[in-house]
Amino acid sequence: MTTLTSVARSLPVLPLTPGLPAVLPGRGRTTVSTRALSRLVSAVAADALEVSMVTVGTTITDDRGSLALTVSAPIPILSLTGVARDPLIVPRYGGTILERAEQARQHIHHRAGELTGSVVSRVCVRLTGVVIKVEDRVK
Repeated sequence: MTTLTSVARSLPVLPLTPGLPAVLPGRGRTTVSTRALSRLVSAVAADALEVSMVTVGTTITDDRGSLALTVSAPIPILSLTGVARDPLIVPRYGGTILERAEQARQHIHHRAGELTGSVVSRVCVRLTGVVIKVEDRVK
């Protein structure tokens, strides 16, 4: 009679590496759910766009084995009265809306690939609205 214990005894165990557990070659797998990937991409996008994670929506699709990401989120902007008073505030704030959206897209592409270990083929950022940033006043 073959039991799990007898099968396990007959399998080779790779030598121990300090700090790592012994592993059986070719056994098991790690699965990351779509929901976990989606939340990770939402967190990365929220960080890149400087918005709350709850305002970010993500869609992840398979692109021939790579990840294709679509991120929907608002983008923070300065008040128009503040920009009218000081037009040089736009470059100090990170650039125009389109420049900041492109910077966020590049950040999401790089960081999501880095954290997931997957190849990210493309990232589409859809701006769904704006969040007006109130300028801090110096007292």
